[in-house]
Amino acid sequence: MPRTPDDSKLLADCRARAIELLEHNQTPAGMLAAAPSERAELRGYTAIFGRDAAICALGMAVSGNRRLERAAPRGLETLAAYQAPNGQIPKFVAPDRREADFWYLGCIDSTLWWLIALALLDQHFAARGRHRLLLRYRREIALALQWLSAQEHQRFFLLQQNEASDWADIMPRSGFVLYTNALWYRVKRLFGLANTAATRTSFNGLFHPFSAGLAEYRRARLLNDYALRRARNRDLLLSFVNFSFFGEEGDVFGNVLAVLSGALPKSASRRTLAALLANGVHEPYPVRAVVQPIRKQSALWRPYMARHRQNSAWQYHNGGVWPMVGGFWIAALARYGHKRLARTELVKLARACALDDWAFAEWLHGRTAAPRGMQGQSWNAASFLLAQHFATR
Repeated sequence: MPRTPDDSKLLADCRARAIELLEHNQTPAGMLAAAPSERAELRGYTAIFGRDAAICALGMAVSGNRRLERAAPRGLETLAAYQAPNGQIPKFVAPDRREADFWYLGCIDSTLWWLIALALLDQHFAARGRHRLLLRYRREIALALQWLSAQEHQRFFLLQQNEASDWADIMPRSGFVLYTNALWYRVKRLFGLANTAATRTSFNGLFHPFSAGLAEYRRARLLNDYALRRARNRDLLLSFVNFSFFGEEGDVFGNVLAVLSGALPKSASRRTLAALLANGVHEPYPVRAVVQPIRKQSALWRPYMARHRQNSAWQYHNGGVWPMVGGFWIAALARYGHKRLARTELVKLARACALDDWAFAEWLHGRTAAPRGMQGQSWNAASFLLAQHFATR
């Protein structure tokens, strides 16, 4: 549908509100996860989170706002100052308490997002003769890459992890995880790491065995066999692959990042986007976290998913709508030629941000679209700016 004057005004308002929110949430140590409030402080959102800071930095860099652009690396610098001796970047840093946290079973994606943001910001600023971040943090980068490489399987060349140890931190994905390895492939390309082609081959072979040929490696054949016999949803990539079990709930963020990272062939990227559209993950707002929630009767259900009654079906990571992920969804649509649809989705993303008087709510209920979670979410604002950059250029 053609954009109306009301849509154009909505997008302009959302852009202005997003920039205002990011400026409000910015501190000398970097971007807070959410707007300061008593509730946000009680829930730990007034800290510098690894993945949040990185995503915010990417949106700030392309915002067109000079203050935000200059401040984009600040959170990454704070995270570097609290890097663990073994190279891991913390899940979050609370500068007021001088505390770095590494979650329960680890937090593998903070380090991945930190590296990606550093590299992309360095590219962005290099053209302006500023911020030689890769040179300044070469020691910390080498340590971070060493820490990740120590967790890479030496035949599949994919990262291995515990469950509940990435952004979906109360979901049961473990072993080889789609989301994590889409980021890992992007890191390997950005930093020119060894065995990048092998990583891509294993990525496609394990996460979509339905279109892959018979694996040469006998252990890969066994892992594939479980999915080939039992999987029902064969259009999307598996959310994770473990020894004898796998995830087919349809991890939307993982599938979108697989498209954006370049880990998939073009034909597989188009198949993936078509499958996500066919499953309506972008309705009523972009975009749902999973295609089908994990139910309590499922073998994948874990007791911790019921904590605070947060991760039941159609809630939080188990089927809630995440505007932050919506920004990456729009970028993927734009990248693969769906510019008109990307612009339509951008309007819907702005409407999601505008709910509850521009609350920029963390997530929405997957069925009712009622705003949930923390308000004033920084990465929602940054993700909108990032999506607008890709959808309108």
